[in-house]
Order: sequence, then C-alpha cells, then structure tokens
Amino acid sequence: MADTVYDILIVGAGPAGLTAAIYACRAGKSVLVLEKEVFGGQITHSPKVENYPGYLEMSGNEFAELLMMQAQDQGAEIDLAEVLDVTVDDRGIKHVMTDMGEYLSRALIIASGSKHRELGVPGEQDYVGKGISYCAVCDGAFYAGKHVAVIGGGNSALQEAVMLAERCSQVTVVQNLAFLTGEEKLSEKLFSMDNVDFIYSSVVEALEGEGELERVILHNTETGQSVPLEVDGVFVAIGQIPENGPFAKVAKLAMNGYFDSGENCTTMTPGVFVAGDCRQKNVRQITTATGDAAVAAVSACRWLDSQ
Repeated sequence: MADTVYDILIVGAGPAGLTAAIYACRAGKSVLVLEKEVFGGQITHSPKVENYPGYLEMSGNEFAELLMMQAQDQGAEIDLAEVLDVTVDDRGIKHVMTDMGEYLSRALIIASGSKHRELGVPGEQDYVGKGISYCAVCDGAFYAGKHVAVIGGGNSALQEAVMLAERCSQVTVVQNLAFLTGEEKLSEKLFSMDNVDFIYSSVVEALEGEGELERVILHNTETGQSVPLEVDGVFVAIGQIPENGPFAKVAKLAMNGYFDSGENCTTMTPGVFVAGDCRQKNVRQITTATGDAAVAAVSACRWLDSQ
C-alpha cells in the first residue's frame, strides 16, 4: 500500500499487463499489477485462440492462466483494485488512488484495455441477464437448443457465433455492413454451418419482451424498413471502448478516448507508459498487446535505470 514504493505499477492484468510484468520482473524490478475485474482481461471471454504463435489452439482462459502463473512465478504481485485517479508528486513518484487505497510507484505502465461496446438502445440494461449477453463463453450454455442472434460481424462476433452454433438450434448473425469484417476462415466456417444465417446492413432499433427478451427490431439501413426478429437471446459483439478517463492527467487521450501514444508506448509524463488495446492503434490483437507490453516494460526499466 502507501508505505511501499514499487519500481513499476501496472494497471490491468490482461495479456499486455501480465506480459509487461514478466519483462519487468525479469529485469529485477519490483512489480505490482492491479486489476479491477477479471484476471486475464477480455481474452478470458474468447472460447478459442488459434492465432497466437506457438499454440495451435487454446481457450482464452487457458492463455490467461498461463500468463498469470508466469508473471507470479517471476515475482509479480497481483491485486484486485479499481484505479480512480493518478497523480505525480515533485519527486516523480506516481500516486495511484484506488477503491482499495493508495499505491505508490516510481514508474507506471497503463494496460487498462477496453470494455464491451453496448448497443445503446433504450432499455438495453433491463434485458441484461434476461436475454442480452456480451459473452458467449459465460452465457452460451443457457441457450442450448434455442435461437439466438449475434450482433456484429468482426472477429469477436464470428468467434461467438461459431461457439453458439455448436449448441444452439439457430444462430442469426446481424451485421450493420453489407459484408462481414472478420477473418476469412471464420466467415467460411460459419457459411458452411446449416444452422447459421445472416442479416446484413441492419442495426438493432429496439428490444421487446415481457420481462424477458423475446424479439429485436432490426432497421435495414439500405431499405429503411424495420422488421422484428424473434429470438431467445442476443449476444452483442460490436467492439470495444477504452476506459482511460482516470489516467487523463498523466497520459494524453485522443478524441476517441484511446491513449494518443505511438509505437514507443511513451506518454506526456516521464515514467508513465501505455500498452495494449488502450492505446491508439490500427490493429488490436493478443500479439500486438504483448508486443506493446515488451516495449513499455523495457522502456520503463531503462527509464528507471537512468534516474
């Protein structure tokens, strides 16, 4: 806590944060990792990871557990706390205020990731857990033998659809564009499945149901028509949004809320670095997150050694 000054404090225990911890510990630094929700981050929601070098296939949970074990084996401390604010005193010490108290460090690596983007439809929160989910891994089993819709056409949405199609009677993929944007292999797999169909150029306009979700109203952006789709459940996979507000004093944010930091992962504050999906970038994958982490951790260690 406040009487201990860590060499490096890392915010976020996803692939970026845990990788940064591994690199920093191997450089002989004292490291604390803070995570506010799930150790392992959003990757724990992925049913299958097939694009990480060296592994043919593994679940997101398996990958997260391996990273956790490796970071802790190297000496990293990992704690559960939500960061509320960060300030820097005249000695350059970073004061990290959390819901569990204050932590101090000489250097700071922010790997806060991002969270699921919501539909933004009135009443959406009323149906969460009653027909709306943002995680097929978490809730897919509840819809075995039922008809569900997956909202989105990127990699995350297609991965969710593949998993759901293995247990649901019917999966309808709803995409706001006229084509899918996910990987070709995922698209081809879904095209080959008899219980998967697609609705293109459509967005969710409204949600309906008595207590439980019973249907979604889809608005076709090309024809202007709105039609109901009767479903037992809806899985929303329309991307991520950053949660970087608590760090705005020490790291510049771009207009979209991501950290305005380049490939060197530095910020406007000496000794503060960013890594992973929270950073402004064109590609967000596990490999790019861990790549950022290596850069941020090495840079943080070099900065500390130069002080």
